[in-house]
Amino acid sequence: MDKLTDEKKYIYLGIPVLFLAGSLFHFLYDLTGQLTIIGAISPVNESVWEHCKMVVLPTILWWTIYYIAMAKKKGIDKNKWFTAALSSLVVSIITIPFIFYFYTNAFGIESLVVDIMILLIAVTLGQLAGFHIFVFGKGINAKISIALIIAILIIFIVFTFSTPHLPIFLDKSTGSYGI
Repeated sequence: MDKLTDEKKYIYLGIPVLFLAGSLFHFLYDLTGQLTIIGAISPVNESVWEHCKMVVLPTILWWTIYYIAMAKKKGIDKNKWFTAALSSLVVSIITIPFIFYFYTNAFGIESLVVDIMILLIAVTLGQLAGFHIFVFGKGINAKISIALIIAILIIFIVFTFSTPHLPIFLDKSTGSYGI
């Protein structure tokens, strides 16, 4: 089978897998009895920022696992792969608040169904962007991409415990920020 076809299938398979993983992450903190370590990587409240966590670790793991399992066997260009992973992550993260604020401010409504669809749209756009970058991009140095991915993860963890008092971090239902 063509190398590109394998990567395309894997990246596209990421859409339903990341959607399901993200959905699980939404409830993981409460399901574990609100363990602090789990709160560092999964949403701890209903703020828009915390909902972005639903794509962070699942996306990082999805792209990293394939690279570890297949890089040597397939001869995957690490610069292109991790640039694509970074792109997928950033697009997914940006999509969530963008669509949420658009539909709530434009239409003055909030809907659980739309919120669920936002996650699906975010992972879909992220995976499509990642695939596009992998196929057509030249990639940046993998060390830079990996450093930026790790920095994003660290920012999400830090802001869970030291939360800025900005609207994106506010859980409107409880009036709280972070953990």
